[in-house]
Amino acid sequence: MRKKKNKRHIGGSYEKAAGYYLEQMGLRVLEYNYICRLGEIDLIAQDGEYLVFCEVKYRENDSQGSPLEAVDQKKQNKIFRCAMYYLTERKMGDVPCRFDVVGIQGSRITYIKNAFTG
Repeated sequence: MRKKKNKRHIGGSYEKAAGYYLEQMGLRVLEYNYICRLGEIDLIAQDGEYLVFCEVKYRENDSQGSPLEAVDQKKQNKIFRCAMYYLTERKMGDVPCRFDVVGIQGSRITYIKNAFTG
């Protein structure tokens, strides 16, 4: 249990770092760690007219592969379903959306806009 809590704390600190990075890129972070019965979205932000659902992945080094590779089709589908739930819950039917990914490896940040579609 302690290891899971510590991992969650570490993940949260990288999500905050990603949020800060996105703000420097001109986005406005609306929410961290949106959780619903379908899963979780790390960051929800506003970029002009777009509502951005963003997944954040961290890897200390490349021994486990790229953090970007971890956002596979299964993870993308889960994020998409959570995003649809979010939009329905908030009655935001016709808002343009996109799905971005922030990969953090060591101290290097890679940001991919429109990383995948729903």
